[in-house]
Amino acid sequence: MRYVCLAILATSAFSQDITGPRIRAHVKFLASDLLEGRGVGTRGGELAAEYIASQLALAGAKPAGDNGTYFQKVSLVGVEPQATSKLEATSKGRVASFKWLDDFVGNTLAQKTLDEFDVETVFVGHGITAPEYQWDDYAGVDVRGKIVVLFTNEPPSNDPKFFGGKALTYYGRWSYKYEQAARKGAAGCIIIHTDGTAGYGWDVVRNSWSKEDPQVKLASNQHDLAIAGWITQSAGAKLFGLAGKTVDEMLNAANTRGFKASRLDLRIRGRIHTKIRAIESANVAAIFPGTGEPAKNEAVIFSAHWDHLGIGTPVNGDPIFNGAVDNATGCAMLLEIARAWGALQHKPRRSALFLAVTAEESGLRGSEYYATHPLIAPGKTALALNFDAFYPFGRTNDVVVDGAERTTAYPLVEEAARRYKLTIKPDAHPEQGHFYRSDHFAFAHVGIPAFSINMGSDFAGKPAGYGEKVFEEYNNNHYHQPSDEYKDSWDMGGMEQMAQFGYTLGLNAANTEMMPTWKKGDEFLAAREKSGVK
Repeated sequence: MRYVCLAILATSAFSQDITGPRIRAHVKFLASDLLEGRGVGTRGGELAAEYIASQLALAGAKPAGDNGTYFQKVSLVGVEPQATSKLEATSKGRVASFKWLDDFVGNTLAQKTLDEFDVETVFVGHGITAPEYQWDDYAGVDVRGKIVVLFTNEPPSNDPKFFGGKALTYYGRWSYKYEQAARKGAAGCIIIHTDGTAGYGWDVVRNSWSKEDPQVKLASNQHDLAIAGWITQSAGAKLFGLAGKTVDEMLNAANTRGFKASRLDLRIRGRIHTKIRAIESANVAAIFPGTGEPAKNEAVIFSAHWDHLGIGTPVNGDPIFNGAVDNATGCAMLLEIARAWGALQHKPRRSALFLAVTAEESGLRGSEYYATHPLIAPGKTALALNFDAFYPFGRTNDVVVDGAERTTAYPLVEEAARRYKLTIKPDAHPEQGHFYRSDHFAFAHVGIPAFSINMGSDFAGKPAGYGEKVFEEYNNNHYHQPSDEYKDSWDMGGMEQMAQFGYTLGLNAANTEMMPTWKKGDEFLAAREKSGVK
C-alpha cells in the first residue's frame, strides 16, 4: 500500500482546500434562474455545460472530449408530450376517460409526432422476468401489439435472496418496466402509480413526465413503445373497475408467487401528440493525465450530472425547476475536487477523468452514452465515483457508499472513512433503489467498479431522527419541484466534508497498485466477462 500512503500525505495538503464557500459559489450560479433549470437542449443547459468546462479548464484539466474540446457530443431526439394527448379505457360500451396531468402523463418512445392505438390490454403484475428468482410475469401470455398495465416496484420481501429483500433491485425500476415491455413487443406500457410502490408522490411523476424527454435516436428498424405512461391510483381504480377489479386486489395478486398475467376485458385507446426535435447535447469531459507507466493509461472517474428539468408547468407561480440539490450540489463538488487535483504538485499514477454528464433526468442518457463510447476503456478504469444530490444541513457523522462493498476498492473506502471519522452506513432507504437511479449505474453496467458517494443521515449536532425528517421533507416537498432552490442560509459543511472524502478516496484509487474490480461472482463482473468488455 506504498502508493496509498503517498496519496494520504498529498491529501493532507490539498483536501482542506476544498471548502464550503467555494462549493457555495458554484451551487448558487448553477441553480440560479439565469440557467432556467438547466434543461437539456436549452440555452440554460448549454450555459451550465460551458460554465463547468471553463471551471475545469481553470483547474488545469486538459480537454478530453471530441476533437480536442471539453465536450463529448451526445445526439438526442427531444420528444415533448402535448396536453392535447388523449387516453381512455373502454369495455362493453362503458368509457373511463383520463385527464392529462391529473390522471395520466407519459410519452411516446416511438419518436412520432402522433401515435394512435385502440388495442387489447393485459395486466402483467410488476412486469418482471427474473429467472434467478423463478419469477416471470409474462409467462404464458402474448403481449405483442397490446398495452401492458403494471405496477412499479417488485414483489415485497424481507429475504435478501429474493429480490434483494427490502432493497429495490433493477427489476423494480420504471426504466426496466418499459425496456421489458418493448422487448416483449408490447404496443405500450402503463404504470399504475401509488406512493407506496413508487416511493414518491404523483407530483414527481407529473413534473418529470409532462415535459420534453431527450431520447437516444431509434434505428430505422427499431421497435419501441407508442406510450410509456403513468396513471394515478384513482385512475387505476377506474381502469380496473371496468374489468370488475380493484387496485388493491390487483396489487395483492401481483405480489403473490404464482401470479399469472391476464387479459383484461377492456381496450385502451389513445392519441399521443408530441413535438419532435433534434438535440445536440454534450457530456463535459476533462482529464488530468497520470504520471505512472503504464498506469497513466488507466483512470479514476469523478462524475456528476449537470442537467435538471428546465422550465415546466408552474407550481405556485414558479415555472423554473432550478435543481439546486439535484444536482447543482454534485457539480459544485466535482469542480472543487478538480481544482484540488489540479493543485497537486505530483500527480498520481493514474489519470483522473472528470465527467459532467447530460440527460440523467431522462434515464441516465449521458452516462449510458459515455459507457458505450468511453474515453478510457472500461477495463482500464479503476473506479468511478459519482456525486448526486447533497443536502444543505451541515456535517454528518456517517457516509453512504451503496455498492462499494461489492468491489475490491472497499478497503480504500474504509481508509478514507477512518481519516474523516465517518461511519459507513447502509442506504437508509434501500426500497427506493438509489443504486439504479444515478449515473454510476451506467458505468457499472459495463463492468466499471462504480458507486455514488452520499451523505448519511446522522447530522452532527442534530437530534436523533433529524436526518430522516429532512430527507422526508425534501423528498415529499422539493424533489423535482420548482422549490428545489438555493438559499443563502444553506449550511455547506456536509458538502465540503463529502467532497474531501471523495477526493481522498479517488486519490488513493489513482495510486494503489492493484486495479479495483467487482468482487468475484458479482453481477457486474459477470456481465463484463460475458460481454468481453476490455
